[in-house]
Amino acid sequence: MSELPLSFNILILVLVLWTIPWKLYAAWTACKHNHKKWFVALIILNTVGILEIFYLFRIAKKSWEDVKGDFRKAWGSIK
Repeated sequence: MSELPLSFNILILVLVLWTIPWKLYAAWTACKHNHKKWFVALIILNTVGILEIFYLFRIAKKSWEDVKGDFRKAWGSIK
């Protein structure tokens, strides 16, 4: 078995780091808004952030400023 190229490993890492915050934030928002079907879909389906971003901006009607503010708050509580 040959090892995967470094560029492929880096791509996977970037996709994981991109997807996790969107998935967590979208699932949290769905739960907060009592959107049970969306919550299940967001948890089960892996769409590299596309479904999560669609949900946040179209269904939950979040603005880009809301999203940035919430991400900053969450990041600040981790530090």
